[in-house]
Amino acid sequence: MVRILNVEPRDFTEPARRVLLGLGELVEEELDREQMLRRLPGFQVLIVRLGHQIDAQVLDSAPGLRCILSATTGLDHIDLEQARQRGLTVLSLQGEWKFLESVSATAEHTWGLLLALVRRIPAAFAAVRGGRWDRDAFKGRELMDRRLGCVGLGRLGRKVAGYGLVFGMQVAAYDPDPIKWRDGVRRVESLERLLAGSDVLSLHPPLNEQTRGMIGKREMELLPEGAVLINTARGGLIDEAALLAALSSGRLAGAALDVLASETGKGLPHSPLLAYAREHDNLIITPHLAGATKESMAKTELFMAKKLAAWLQGQVWAGARP
Repeated sequence: MVRILNVEPRDFTEPARRVLLGLGELVEEELDREQMLRRLPGFQVLIVRLGHQIDAQVLDSAPGLRCILSATTGLDHIDLEQARQRGLTVLSLQGEWKFLESVSATAEHTWGLLLALVRRIPAAFAAVRGGRWDRDAFKGRELMDRRLGCVGLGRLGRKVAGYGLVFGMQVAAYDPDPIKWRDGVRRVESLERLLAGSDVLSLHPPLNEQTRGMIGKREMELLPEGAVLINTARGGLIDEAALLAALSSGRLAGAALDVLASETGKGLPHSPLLAYAREHDNLIITPHLAGATKESMAKTELFMAKKLAAWLQGQVWAGARP
């Protein structure tokens, strides 16, 4: 009987749990790293979200592990090369284009962050909650006729670009290898040209060796003065020191981030960006919750449970990209 360990089971949806229970023994325990290292031996399947780094040390602790299940599109929390060397299968949402088109949570959060930033909603609400009613202190900026630049025009980039069109923005995108383009979006042939013409820059590429740190000091200097930056992709796309400098100097009018380069572990409480956000309202940070809606998590957890069932039974996964 296959043994399945879910180390991030909080609010795991019941339909997905029922599928997993039908596959073998399911153990659900919210564990920290040291606890996970001790608990993993004897399990063949490990289920994670984004709370753990699955590296060589973790994999060495579980010689019987056959599969890692992660209901995410990004996999930078898993050392894929180490998994490959050990013959492990990693099941995720990567490549599940048809299914992912039905999940809009991250794109919606991206747009929510943008509106919150340019209309200064968090700061205005904090003032009202503190007993202050001063509309003139929180004048924002409109989006209509402003230039939106999307880095990456995959599933999320296309949705965000569509929101921009609905809001009457001029929308452009840079993507060296698009799966498909969106009508109404101007194609830009280089990142540099996109930056120079973007009042709002929204990041949507995967994190890999080519994209890590792709928005640094030079790139921020190419943005028009007073531009804003939105990142709901991965924190490692941005040079955070350069971002902090651009915000502090006023070169950037603001930024809204759902991701940081070091989201977990001991470094997070000491993040200079978090320290800046405590004192300034032109930086909004949320805790990597863009994809975390009740609807999206219910869909993805059930989808991944069924994908695991197909893999364990040696079936061709019907949900996979053709």
